[in-house]
Amino acid sequence: MSTQPDAWRDGPRSQRHSGTVRPPHRRGFGATAALIAAIFGGIGLVVSLAGLAINLLPRHFNATQQRQIMAWEVAKRWRTLPAGEIFPGTVHYQLSSGVVDDLTGVNLQAARVGIAPQATCAAGTDGAAARILDEHGCQALLRSTYTDESATYVVTVGVAVLASAAQATAAATALDAAAGSSAPGVDAAGFPGTLAASFGNEQRQLTHSQAAGPYVIMYAAGYADGRPRVSIGNDSYAQGEMTAAAQGVADSVAATMGTPPPAPHCPGTPGC
Repeated sequence: MSTQPDAWRDGPRSQRHSGTVRPPHRRGFGATAALIAAIFGGIGLVVSLAGLAINLLPRHFNATQQRQIMAWEVAKRWRTLPAGEIFPGTVHYQLSSGVVDDLTGVNLQAARVGIAPQATCAAGTDGAAARILDEHGCQALLRSTYTDESATYVVTVGVAVLASAAQATAAATALDAAAGSSAPGVDAAGFPGTLAASFGNEQRQLTHSQAAGPYVIMYAAGYADGRPRVSIGNDSYAQGEMTAAAQGVADSVAATMGTPPPAPHCPGTPGC
């Protein structure tokens, strides 16, 4: 015979157990929360993997970015290239067939005799050239002197540093347009104890300027024996040989300084 009260014996089943029963709606909420967390976790993983993939893929530059990077690479060369690379020890050039009255040209080479210290544009050019370069924002001047293969002629080549290719082109055009008895140009750089020891501005026979990127490449050429400027227009061989040597040196320097680099690309490594 049971000793429990009738109310306990006959009451609802939930009242006849002493343990706590979790309400059904709370169990459903926990499962939903876990599902939502899993979804967001999956989304986060996908985003992270996508970001990693983007970092590992090659970077692509548009056309404007490529031009800017290439221009920057050219503009910094005067600071980053060794002097011996800007002005190599020897420069190959060709004497045209018209000068030597032959069917083919003659391959020759000029030899470097010295590299001058970096100077301001005013300190390394004549007065007329200095004014033109200053008007176009010239920043610095590099110079070196060469002799031709026969040691008859001397050539000083200069690199004037400007802020942009447009300014360099305008300056070079203005320098050559100001031609008189001799166009404004780079000062001759003579080096004591060398074949260029007697080369000064009064010995300049030819001067010329050309643009190469943000640089103006200038040359001044003359005789190695120290003779002052004379008219060589009637001596086509002397003028042709001197011009060939001077232009050959100038073109070599212009190619080093102004030739655009390859289009930039990213190799695909992280952080490139």
